[in-house]
Amino acid sequence: MGLSDLEERLAYRFADRSLLEMAVTHVSAIPAQKVKSYQRLEFLGDRVLGLAVSDMLYTTFPQAEEGELSRRLAELVRKESCTEVARGWNVGPHLRLGEGEIAAGARDNAAICADVCEAIVGAVFLDGGFAAAKTLVQSAFAARMHAPRRPLRDAKTALQEWAQGRGLPAPTYEITERSGPDHAPHFRVAVRVEGKPLAEGRGASKRNAEQGAAGAFLAREGIRVDQS
Repeated sequence: MGLSDLEERLAYRFADRSLLEMAVTHVSAIPAQKVKSYQRLEFLGDRVLGLAVSDMLYTTFPQAEEGELSRRLAELVRKESCTEVARGWNVGPHLRLGEGEIAAGARDNAAICADVCEAIVGAVFLDGGFAAAKTLVQSAFAARMHAPRRPLRDAKTALQEWAQGRGLPAPTYEITERSGPDHAPHFRVAVRVEGKPLAEGRGASKRNAEQGAAGAFLAREGIRVDQS
């Protein structure tokens, strides 16, 4: 399968095709391939991706505060998202790998796919500049930006921000029960918010129980985790 097929899926034609060749070359293929591996491009692409996504978020969510923008950025540029993008580009058949990596099924390896996604962004940046890289990133990540796979905040953070937004004191947590042996304890925790009934959560750690209590409070009050 030629690289022109990959360029078609990227909707970008390279002036310097060697950059794309480098972006899909794993270190295991060296020196079998007379091309450097993608490692340096991955380093560059990671930074370009972060800037492009940051710019996209800043424009798309003009009312969002810094904290929300940071959470959205972290969700979009995480390795799992990059893996999904690379698989959407179908980079697997184009990867240049050593025989051992091929035998191990590395063409669909999540970490390698994520690295190659960043390397391709870096390659497009070097070949066509930031505008071209930003166009590529927008095409690949825009849908994910509007439909994050995970809540942008954990339950405790969401509850604290909800309370603060209404001028209420920060929620407080209290262990109401601890059971089980020392090596396998179980906690029940209550969360208190001024003017509201208590909500409880259980977990194998105090932290998990607190998250459970906050989640129970949010669910009871009909508060979505991704809203403030």
